[in-house]
Amino acid sequence: MFNSSLSQLSTLLATGQVSSVELTKDFLQHIKSLNKKYNAFITVDEKISLDQARIADAMISSGKGGALTGIPIAHKDIFCTKGWLTTCGSKMLANFVSPYDAHVIERFNKAGTVNIGKTNMDEFAMGSSNETSFYGPVKNPWDIDSVPGGSSGGSACAVAARMAPAATGTDTGGSIRQPASLCGVSGIKPTYGLVSRYGMIAFASSLDQGGAIAKSAADLALMLNVMVDFDNRDSTSLQHENEDYTRDLEKSLEGIRIGLPQEYFTEGVDDDVARAVDLAVTEYSRLGAKIVEVSLPNTKLSIPVYYVLAPAEASSNLSRFDGVRYGHRSEEYTNLDEMYKKSRTQGFGSEVKRRILIGTYVLSHGYYDAYYIKAQKLRRLIAQDFTKVFKQCDIIMGPTSSSVAFSLGEKSNDPLQMYLSDTYTAGASLSGLPGMSIPVGFGKRNRPVGLHIIGNYFSEAKILNVGHKYQQVTDWHTRMPDIKKSKN
Repeated sequence: MFNSSLSQLSTLLATGQVSSVELTKDFLQHIKSLNKKYNAFITVDEKISLDQARIADAMISSGKGGALTGIPIAHKDIFCTKGWLTTCGSKMLANFVSPYDAHVIERFNKAGTVNIGKTNMDEFAMGSSNETSFYGPVKNPWDIDSVPGGSSGGSACAVAARMAPAATGTDTGGSIRQPASLCGVSGIKPTYGLVSRYGMIAFASSLDQGGAIAKSAADLALMLNVMVDFDNRDSTSLQHENEDYTRDLEKSLEGIRIGLPQEYFTEGVDDDVARAVDLAVTEYSRLGAKIVEVSLPNTKLSIPVYYVLAPAEASSNLSRFDGVRYGHRSEEYTNLDEMYKKSRTQGFGSEVKRRILIGTYVLSHGYYDAYYIKAQKLRRLIAQDFTKVFKQCDIIMGPTSSSVAFSLGEKSNDPLQMYLSDTYTAGASLSGLPGMSIPVGFGKRNRPVGLHIIGNYFSEAKILNVGHKYQQVTDWHTRMPDIKKSKN
């Protein structure tokens, strides 16, 4: 049951072999038995989940159910959810119960899914390891001494440990794809603007994009069918014709051109990761794909550009958390100015404060032109690289991460090394392109390796097809950690 795909669960529900209430109870029990070990969930509310399951069962009985009706879905704790604690992994929002639903949550509620819980995350989505959460680090189910990746580490962990069949996530510079890679599951960031950001607590508005984490590309397609929708409450939402993202899953890969950027296969990639990615590319050749060598010369600029622009936008977005309207307020202060300072100092963790300071600096008088404007110009060059390459190929591939999951605490005192975790994912984010990570093997210490698949704008169906055809001839996506034997 726990290793079933979304379509298999849908069939079981539609044929009456299991009810949504029964399915939800099973997953809630699974969470109860495992979450203390992995810390994947911040909030679980059995009553709300079971109430939703009963509604779903009624929908199915009346013939009004859809593909995901009655299926438990976990949600990253960055999506405002009515009646649920919505913390964004921060002390600043530790007591915030949302009075409304994010657009993404509305879509899943309309589809009749069951909210199985809110998943842990790096504080305000700022992190690559899920170690910055106010609620403690998430553990990787494949090796609890290692990180799950971030910032959507709780969602990736929940799917990998089979505590949820699928989960929502957000991706700013790699926050879906990187944890999917390190946890041995599949994750997709769609084209910027396809998923509404309404009710999704902002980190960097020009980069943030909602997406999904699941066991397979086919499951991701079903998730996108629910998530993608125009929303006039979000000024960045794109008016794009609704698609069925499952439509091309079975298309042949014969003749498809796969571009391998030379910059993605450098000395910076660990041997075990390179080996797994090379074997995956060889498999694609067997499936009929044509391999093309390409170049993205400005790849080296992705990290410096990202870590100027993202903190700049974070500095602006997080100014609203001041302890006045909502958020943590210091208990001891003598005047208004002191209240602001103490509330923000106490409410934000060290990584968030670091990025706010960096962002404020690059936006300040005398540095705005030198840093922020320059970064925006370089961002355009990075996007132009991709535009040129997509004239030579249909899909771009490379490693999602340069290494398998690193150990807990290994990079905590070295922010620069932590930031370099986004080297292969930040470029697609800066360009607004869709990207997906799928599992393609294991490296050192039996830790998973992910393959990064980047498509042109609005080519989600194509990259899902590419991922699905590979998963039909391999079994990496079906493998799950031995949670019973993992260390406590």
